[in-house]
Amino acid sequence: MFDFLITGFIASYLLGSISSAIIICKIMGLPDPRTQGSKNPGATNVLRIGGKKIAAFVLLFDGLKGALPVFLAHYYFDVHVFELTIILFCAFLGHVFPIFYGFKGGKGVATYLGGLIGLNFFVGLTFSIIWLIVAKVMKVSSIAALTATLLSPIYFYFIMYFYFFESHVLKATLVIFLINLFIYFTHRANIMRIMNGEEGVIGS
Repeated sequence: MFDFLITGFIASYLLGSISSAIIICKIMGLPDPRTQGSKNPGATNVLRIGGKKIAAFVLLFDGLKGALPVFLAHYYFDVHVFELTIILFCAFLGHVFPIFYGFKGGKGVATYLGGLIGLNFFVGLTFSIIWLIVAKVMKVSSIAALTATLLSPIYFYFIMYFYFFESHVLKATLVIFLINLFIYFTHRANIMRIMNGEEGVIGS
């Protein structure tokens, strides 16, 4: 089991390190997202470069990087929720610090959401609902993402409590909280712009 987990952690990190934004932009003949707009290889920046359809593909594949390894480990191997959250964490780290791109990646929200859906559909659904509500009210994507992220350890714990033993869920929630810290770190520039009233609104 230990060897399997190590293999799973490494495979998840390597999968997360594949940049959907860079690859899809290259296939579509678009500029490298690392050289345009916010210079972030993520769906929001691709939206500025290539429009909604291409950004949707980036969002989908970034989400799959988190969902797929968690889903496979969950349904085909005897892995506890704590190990599943570590698998998600590894995929997330791959996206944020990709070995294939000089450890300079995206901000990780889509991969995180995909992993939450892989862990439990209702956890991912709750994240999405919170994002949609805040985005509708505030009109700022980063505020919506940060709010849904900030609250995720809370609803993660209470929803997952009904599926796994409490001890495993408590440890898993700590991993979720750790991912939260990383997401706030990757959004530090957004947070500064929000505080200064300079963050762009949805549709601008």
